Amino acid sequence: MAISSPLLYCFLSLWLGLAVHQLEASHQVYRNLPTYSQLTSSHHHLVNEPYRTGYHFQPPKNWINDPNGPLIYKGIYHFFYQYNPLDAVWGNIVWAHSTSTDLVNWTPHDAAIYPSQPSDINGCWSGSATILPGGKPVMLYTGIDPQNRQVQNLAYPKNLSDPFLREWTKIPQNPLMAPSQANQINASSFRDPTTAWLGPDKKWRVIIGGKTNQTGEAILYRSKDFLNWVKAKQPLHSAEKTGMWECPDFFPVSIHSQNGLDTSKIGPNVKHVFKVSLDNTRREYYTIGTYNIDKDIYIPDKGSVESDSGLRYDYGKFYASKTFFDSSKNRRILWGWINESSTVEDDIKKGWSGLQAIPRTLWLDKSGKQLVQWPVVEIEKLREKEVKLPSSVLKGGSVHEVLGVTAAQADVEITFGISDLKKAEVLDPSWTNPQLLCSQKGASVKGGLGPFGLLVLASKGLKEYTSVFYRIFKDHNKHVVLLCSDQSRSSLNKDNDKTTYGAFVNVDPLHEKLSLRSLIDHSIVESFGGEGKACITARVYPTLAINGDAHLYAFNYGTEDVKITGSACSLKTAKIN
Repeated sequence: MAISSPLLYCFLSLWLGLAVHQLEASHQVYRNLPTYSQLTSSHHHLVNEPYRTGYHFQPPKNWINDPNGPLIYKGIYHFFYQYNPLDAVWGNIVWAHSTSTDLVNWTPHDAAIYPSQPSDINGCWSGSATILPGGKPVMLYTGIDPQNRQVQNLAYPKNLSDPFLREWTKIPQNPLMAPSQANQINASSFRDPTTAWLGPDKKWRVIIGGKTNQTGEAILYRSKDFLNWVKAKQPLHSAEKTGMWECPDFFPVSIHSQNGLDTSKIGPNVKHVFKVSLDNTRREYYTIGTYNIDKDIYIPDKGSVESDSGLRYDYGKFYASKTFFDSSKNRRILWGWINESSTVEDDIKKGWSGLQAIPRTLWLDKSGKQLVQWPVVEIEKLREKEVKLPSSVLKGGSVHEVLGVTAAQADVEITFGISDLKKAEVLDPSWTNPQLLCSQKGASVKGGLGPFGLLVLASKGLKEYTSVFYRIFKDHNKHVVLLCSDQSRSSLNKDNDKTTYGAFVNVDPLHEKLSLRSLIDHSIVESFGGEGKACITARVYPTLAINGDAHLYAFNYGTEDVKITGSACSLKTAKIN
């Protein structure tokens, strides 16, 4: 929409440090929003809450979903997220806000963005931070207007000298992008703006998720001044029969280095990653490809977001993810929302729903064909009581308890060595879906090479356990490695979703050892296979294996022996909100 020059001057003058008259918000329905301390005052601690986590990000109570606008400013990490201040189910959505110096311990602040203008009066939905020249952060976010249309708004910090960025101001010109018949944008399918990037022509670009019929689209807009945005004639990328594209993310990765890149970086040693969250399936897919800056289109290398043979950050519970460039450590960091596997009734009973995955550092694998993810190194500060697993042979059909660690809150890293691959099962050509294969060949189904791995959050006597394990198959002249996270025995509570997850891991067991790292935290297990080439997150709610009654085992139910080495650490509880 066009913006008059006096208003433009008003906005820019603020960035130049001139005094600006504050405009009163036109709607005040959220004036009585509770402060953070009011929200947490009635909160009970972990004693009677076996499923609350010790080091995963979650507020003391109520509903959370998408990560929003993560950034680093003056050495402080900022994390915003979709939050319902009033209830453990979705609704009344605001941007809650916490800060950290280490991505592990988090301090809460009052809500940063909440309904106060016509352009967001029915909700402040997801969006992203962009760092403008001079290190100035701004937020683009989706608001829901009085007609329940999805529109894009801008907010900026009220006081740049406050490193905690506690107060945010919305520009009076909001919304900056809105659906209309002229631009043929569907008013209910136009949301989640990405971090903007600057092209060589000095124009900013941003994409917003959308759809036309069942074609998912990354709707592209351009702007010279970050205020007047013009829709491009064609989307940055689209794909038929994929439905609504939520929470798109688009960023460069280095071909030669694990370092992250600023979002505006382009060049010969750079590939681009395009990620989308599919509303139809609640799964995320990413492709690696080429950004054609002249045509402003993205072309995936091969494989595409629309099929289950596509690549995913995480093959378990993980959605609405967002990355940001951490300029202090030159890395790209990925956040993802993990929802519950319990019933809504159980969520209401426990008073909260949802949490965030451990932030992950992300880079391009040396093959150039996929990304690699690893928990941020800072999480290792929580390690204590390390137990080394002596190099030993895990005989076929055996279980070995790992003693000396707090099994409900631990970080386990284990390596499996296979000396003889001849006994690997032959891969049936129809076994193309790893999740289906894992559910048919769960932890209790004996094979040749595998299942071997970990039994976590396990009860004494193994009435309950969550198993994370490998199987190795032969396929013509190569071996295929399957990583599974089997929740079928995770809880005696029959009401929980106990879906089993699976992924093929691109490692060659003939020349590489198989590694597995699992972060265990009461009701969540995040597993990283093949040194971060495949990740699976599970939400489980054991009834027996809770707190001190949880056990940890290494197991091998295959016929062939497997060598294991590794270590396990108890993890201290982080200070979170």
